Amino acid sequence: MLGTNRLKQKLGEGETVFGLLCSIPSPVVVEMVGCAGFDFVIIDTEHVLVNPETLENMIRAAEAVGLTALVRVSEPNPKEILRALDGGALGIVVPHVESREQAELIVRACKYGPEGSRSLNSGRAGTFGKHDLTEYIRRANEEIMAVPMIESRSGVEQADAILSVPGIDMVLEGAADLSQSYGIPWQTRAPLVKAGLKQSYEASLRRGVTYCAIPRAMEDYEEWRQLGVRAFVLGDERGVSFRAMRAHLQSFAAEVQAAKG
Repeated sequence: MLGTNRLKQKLGEGETVFGLLCSIPSPVVVEMVGCAGFDFVIIDTEHVLVNPETLENMIRAAEAVGLTALVRVSEPNPKEILRALDGGALGIVVPHVESREQAELIVRACKYGPEGSRSLNSGRAGTFGKHDLTEYIRRANEEIMAVPMIESRSGVEQADAILSVPGIDMVLEGAADLSQSYGIPWQTRAPLVKAGLKQSYEASLRRGVTYCAIPRAMEDYEEWRQLGVRAFVLGDERGVSFRAMRAHLQSFAAEVQAAKG
């Protein structure tokens, strides 16, 4: 159900925010992310098969713990965006945006008229018509975030045009796919990739759009922080969980070995 977008509010107040990609289709995992203290979660439906009912329950879990839930859709498809928003998402993340036209389509799909063309509905996002629906439309247009990902050579080249579109609230980097676009897959910290990220960041500065980085090492975080970046995605919960479990096992095994002496 539509509430205050705390992520947008915190960014507007100059706070630094931390998010996590959520790739495990489970409301419990989303709830854990919120309880762990993250500011926002990006529920991934680009790379992950999530049925609509589970997605809605994941968003509901985020609401229960005060976590801002964004949904990454698979493409700039207005119908896919509509269903995620009607399920209660407070923002839409769209991968592989490469043109101003795509950015305009995303904003239109996220906003009700006159700012966009999102289809009217009085479901759970609008509290089933409990409150004045014209006021809901106004608030939805204020709270919902439109977030393109720039993660290709073409996207970097068009970053200024993409981020010039009114209604774009934040831009998310995508160093992995960007590295592949440059012909150096998974070399996410290569100079060419870092230069591409920096080019997108500079476009975000010119256009007054929040830049969201995905630091892969503390060094990356410090570099972005010194540039004034205040929004960070700290990987996805699968990777975080895997590394924690592996470290836990290795630590326990080391203690067992030491005890055998």
